[in-house]
Amino acid sequence: MAIDWIRLQLDVTDFDLARFQPYVDRCGTSGIRLTTLSELGDTPEHRRALYELNKECSADIPERGDFHAYDEYHRLRFEVPAYDPRGVVLAIDGDKWVGMAATSDRRKSGFVFNEMTGVRAGHRGRGISVAMKTFGIGFAGICGVSTIRTVHHPANASAIGMNRTLGYVDADW
Repeated sequence: MAIDWIRLQLDVTDFDLARFQPYVDRCGTSGIRLTTLSELGDTPEHRRALYELNKECSADIPERGDFHAYDEYHRLRFEVPAYDPRGVVLAIDGDKWVGMAATSDRRKSGFVFNEMTGVRAGHRGRGISVAMKTFGIGFAGICGVSTIRTVHHPANASAIGMNRTLGYVDADW
């Protein structure tokens, strides 16, 4: 049975940063630091840590199936033209990576694509996903585009709802 994926997009020229800045600020005041893989250093150790975080957070995606082995993940995530470490936002609590929002550079097609946003279970419910996505919206500007796209399994209601809260709308692309 084919899945009727939910396709969403955001026009960042209409994005109300001030409305969502409190999520970013709240992360900072609660000890959560937002940064990018580029700022931390795109090292083999950090790539492995991103893999572990992505694997853990992806376990809750409906009908996800088995996660990739590291070598396959490395090839699919890092060894592609769309990869840019400036598009990988990380939420860090002390020295533990607790969330990620990975966006790829598809500027040749006129957009950037949010591949994955996830937060470890023990840190959910604090607005970290919204903060990471708000923090990461600047990546569209770095790439010179005004559109961010994402896609979700229709049963992933919390991710769909979070994106719609940010202003993402249904799209037919």
